[in-house]
Amino acid sequence: QVAVETGFSWRLSNVKNKLSCFEKIGDWSDQHRPRRPKYFNRVHTGYEWNKYNQTHYDQDNPPPKVVQGYKFNIFYPNLIDPSKTPRYFLEKSDHPDYKIIRFHAGPPYEDIAFKIVAKPWDQSSKRTSFRNTFERGILHLWFNFKRYRYKR
Repeated sequence: QVAVETGFSWRLSNVKNKLSCFEKIGDWSDQHRPRRPKYFNRVHTGYEWNKYNQTHYDQDNPPPKVVQGYKFNIFYPNLIDPSKTPRYFLEKSDHPDYKIIRFHAGPPYEDIAFKIVAKPWDQSSKRTSFRNTFERGILHLWFNFKRYRYKR
């Protein structure tokens, strides 16, 4: 009976070894299954001190905050083809005051979209108001909106 028990325990350990091999393959296949990328976004808000707001508000009673820009940081660490740079697309929304910004990177990542305010972007090189880079697996898209000066 002792020989039968040791033979049975050998079979169980052999099965456990085979299962651990399959688990390792499962981890690799999970790495390439479609998934949403992780992201870290910021909305830049502030006060707009135009002539109307200067006459009706002050520092103690400020005007309502408005959206002045966005910062999108989207993480793509496991791209299958890292030579292809992720891209963004602006699409119309159901409301005319908003647009949809959609980020596309390719497999294994799904597209991800956000609703943003529809204003013209400030892409001038005077300030650091616009940045669109892809480095070390992170897509950085930072932009501020144009500021219009009040004229009579």
